[in-house]
Amino acid sequence: MRRGPAALTSAGRFSYKGSPVTTHGVALELDSIRHHFGHTVAVDGVSLRIEPGEIVALLGPSGCGKTTLLRIVSGLLRQTGGHIAVDGGIVDDLPPNERGAGIVFQNYALFPHMTVEANVGYGLRARGTPRAEITKTVERMLALVRMEGFARRVPRQLSGGQQQRVALARTLAVSPRVLLLDEPFGALDKNLRLDMQIEVKRLQRELDITTIMVTHDQEEALSLADRVAVMNHGRVEQFARPDEIYDRPATLFVATFVGTTSVLRGKLLDDGTLDGTAGRLPLRSVTGRPTGPVVVAVRPEHFRFVEDSEPGLDGTIELVLPLGPLVVYDVILTDGATLKVSSARGAAGRAPGDRVRVAVTSGTVVPVFAP
Repeated sequence: MRRGPAALTSAGRFSYKGSPVTTHGVALELDSIRHHFGHTVAVDGVSLRIEPGEIVALLGPSGCGKTTLLRIVSGLLRQTGGHIAVDGGIVDDLPPNERGAGIVFQNYALFPHMTVEANVGYGLRARGTPRAEITKTVERMLALVRMEGFARRVPRQLSGGQQQRVALARTLAVSPRVLLLDEPFGALDKNLRLDMQIEVKRLQRELDITTIMVTHDQEEALSLADRVAVMNHGRVEQFARPDEIYDRPATLFVATFVGTTSVLRGKLLDDGTLDGTAGRLPLRSVTGRPTGPVVVAVRPEHFRFVEDSEPGLDGTIELVLPLGPLVVYDVILTDGATLKVSSARGAAGRAPGDRVRVAVTSGTVVPVFAP
């Protein structure tokens, strides 16, 4: 859906301050992508279909293969195996400047000796674009990223957020079919990071451009992306909407990597009760029923403190962590295992050393995995 000051024309373009900006909703397909660095497997059979105009986050720990995958899509690295298709056409043999992917790096990679307008127009000049067209495009791009008054400045005269806007304008100026963002907000402080996340989301929606973003920041991935691919050891563990990733993790890795999770082990009884070394915990509703020993993953907000007369697990509060509107309690169970319980700040306070009983909130669907 269109947002911001642009208007969609009948030709499928956005008119921005009198100048057209072509939309770029194309499909991107990764088919069994593999890549080896010597004997090290960096990407291991990744297959994804990214819909036109969709923003997808590649999320995972350092060394999981997400940046390698982004470089393969951009054409900066040739994969060991598999194929990449943009808008239905295989682009494996095309160099970066011909496959229609524009990339914004974490360090922005601006030319320090060039002005803002020279940086934004660099790609167009390299293509031999006429000077008059370059001038109009640079003006349009600077307006698009709200940097109209900074054309004559050089990068050292800009803040980190302003440099990022210029890097984004330079990438968009050459009309990429796919936008690639490599840890784009990692160098920004928290407040500025949120502003730029909102700005990039606005531009991505306004231009309807298919986007892949690499990040290790879970909140960033879950808030910005239409879908998230959680990667581990070169593989995609789950590719789904953010709410599915958080509420219905497909694997134990996803459950423990995304967000905060308490892991409990035991045997799942027929009535849905977890029978563990710390006692019995009624779960009521679970995903999956593996036989034998199981591992359950419960979010802090899905635990609650209950009276001694109710079924639950006994423990002692070790730490109390106020986190804005929430308070997180670190609880040690009788078997030495720990779990985290969160509650609203205005709820009845508890202190370290208090003995408590913990149960799962009614209606919670608890993911259950084989160990």
